[in-house]
Amino acid sequence: MYKVNLRKTNIERRKLRVRKKISGTGKIPRISVFRTNKHIYAQLIDDVKGHTIASVSVEVEKKVKGKTKTEIAFEAGKALAAKATEHKIKEAVFDRNGFRFHGRVKALADGAREGGLKL
Repeated sequence: MYKVNLRKTNIERRKLRVRKKISGTGKIPRISVFRTNKHIYAQLIDDVKGHTIASVSVEVEKKVKGKTKTEIAFEAGKALAAKATEHKIKEAVFDRNGFRFHGRVKALADGAREGGLKL
């Protein structure tokens, strides 16, 4: 039981350490990533107004069968970049939300870059 609490507090500490250094605006929003074992979610957030500009989740991209979770995260990043271009957003700040920058989190960022966002 103790190890579960310790892991949770470590994730929260990493999350706060990252968040105190970055912030999103209307022109350069923050991409916040949340990852679970099955799904991955991403949002474009304007921290000045406190609004979510656009969001994407794996459930939308899960319709494609035969792909790995990393490939699905890459497609989700491209879908988020497409939504960002609809709102005339070309640049964003990446918030890994306490997760390590590799695997599905990195694939989502790479998909967003390929979709046209500058991170």
